[in-house]
Amino acid sequence: MPKKAKKTFVVDTNVLLHDYKCIYNFEENDIVIPIVVLEELDRFKRGNDLINFHAREFTRELDKLSGDNLFNGGVALGDDLGNLSIETGKAYSEEMKNSFPENTPDHRILNIAQHLQREKQTKNVVLITKDINLRMKAKAIGVLSQDYKNDKIANLDDLYKGISTVEGIGSKMISRMYEEYEGVPSADFSFETKPSPHQYYILKNGKSSALAHFDPFNDVMDRVEKQKAYGIEPRNAEQAFALDALMRPEVQLVSLTGKAGTGKTLLALAAALYQRKLFTQIFLARPIVPLANRDLGFLPGDVKEKIEPYMQPLMDNLSVIKHKFSQQSPEFTKIDEMLKNEKLVITPLAYIRGRSLSRVFFIVDEAQNLTPHEVKTIITRAGEGTKMIFTGDIEQIDSPYLDSTSNGLSYLSDKMRGQDIFAHVNLVKGERSFLAELASNLL
Repeated sequence: MPKKAKKTFVVDTNVLLHDYKCIYNFEENDIVIPIVVLEELDRFKRGNDLINFHAREFTRELDKLSGDNLFNGGVALGDDLGNLSIETGKAYSEEMKNSFPENTPDHRILNIAQHLQREKQTKNVVLITKDINLRMKAKAIGVLSQDYKNDKIANLDDLYKGISTVEGIGSKMISRMYEEYEGVPSADFSFETKPSPHQYYILKNGKSSALAHFDPFNDVMDRVEKQKAYGIEPRNAEQAFALDALMRPEVQLVSLTGKAGTGKTLLALAAALYQRKLFTQIFLARPIVPLANRDLGFLPGDVKEKIEPYMQPLMDNLSVIKHKFSQQSPEFTKIDEMLKNEKLVITPLAYIRGRSLSRVFFIVDEAQNLTPHEVKTIITRAGEGTKMIFTGDIEQIDSPYLDSTSNGLSYLSDKMRGQDIFAHVNLVKGERSFLAELASNLL
């Protein structure tokens, strides 16, 4: 078998900020970092957000690789891997000058890729960037360009939903689901494919039906009953499944996906409050994605005032639960007491990084705006007795460098499927209001 031609990958800044370990994922091919990328990373190194952490970590990785040596000629990345080198600035070609008169970092990176392609006289130079517009510019001047695909899921259509509807189940089997409290052996069902751990089923036979859950530890299908959690009651089968996953002690990691208004965050928060005695703290966090790419520094006020608008949706969910009870009720006052004593903490996700989370019910909202590497970083903070919940809408992503196949929430549900401690539920039906559902479907 002929050996594959070695490629040279020119890596953009956004790829390194997306995954600072990406340089080890290009197999035997060589990697070039334009010096302007180091300049851009320098602008990102200060701050508490995960993106700032990635900028610092990549710089440390480079320092570790180079040691006391120069980058001239490149440094080896390891066994069966290529070399990494830093490419200094080059004079613009006439084509670059005429096509892109503005001297921007993107154009300087693109110029390096074109220079290497012409110097090597080969088409094996590829610009790797998560910026789709830069990819189009590269292709327009004859430079190959690709997205960073190492942590993308293969096919969005095959993304695990966590729920299956099975028609034509025998009436006796439906009856057994109600009669056999310990569950019905999964082998007694004629499923086309083996159920995944904690997969949920809507079993139907004409007008008869049962909501079921696959218990991987006992290899049985047990019935899911609609249960109430801190004043919140499921309004449909999907919500019943989500609440069941949230309340199961053996499930340590849950992902909930679905469009706005399906109840993801509300159910997670209600389940957390219901089980509060099992945990030392409840954390409700979300990543801050500033609008119009403007940093928080542009907003008026102190740190608390700057982040308050981003945290308000979480407070709104908490308010919905509080108002299920009268102001004099112990349930209502308990929430205020937990907030005051920091047993219930609503915070930006960046403030959680670096902490060890033991016996914490940890809800990460808007997780579709996280990269796969960021999701991994968060989960690896989990200590003993911690339960982690990731919620979000993979069709509503605010980051310019993520999409429905490359975001951390999709990656999580795809890679964790089949694990005995993981459950995933995709919610479809909106329950916020008829108006919200109509707008979501039509607009």
